[in-house]
Amino acid sequence: MTIEEKRQMNNSVIQNLILENRGKLSMSGVLDVLSFDDQVVIVETDLGLLNVKGENLRINKLSLDTTEVIVEGEIYSLAYSDKGPDRKNGGLMGKIFK
Repeated sequence: MTIEEKRQMNNSVIQNLILENRGKLSMSGVLDVLSFDDQVVIVETDLGLLNVKGENLRINKLSLDTTEVIVEGEIYSLAYSDKGPDRKNGGLMGKIFK
């Protein structure tokens, strides 16, 4: 199922963010992971791009089928930005499975 198909199926947007002690962030409603390293994780959601900043960040769970992502490390900030233009390269998963 493509990202566009997921968007069309979800008429109402549901997204949950659970931050536990600034060390574990559980997210649902994630469409794609655009980039990540030990200081920044950028995920695409229907509500816009979500930037997670911190130190020693790592992705412990990534399931785009269930739209769930878990990030662990020292989390300093969460910030949404506007939705970007449609990407042609398919994000992280598109890069991995070329």
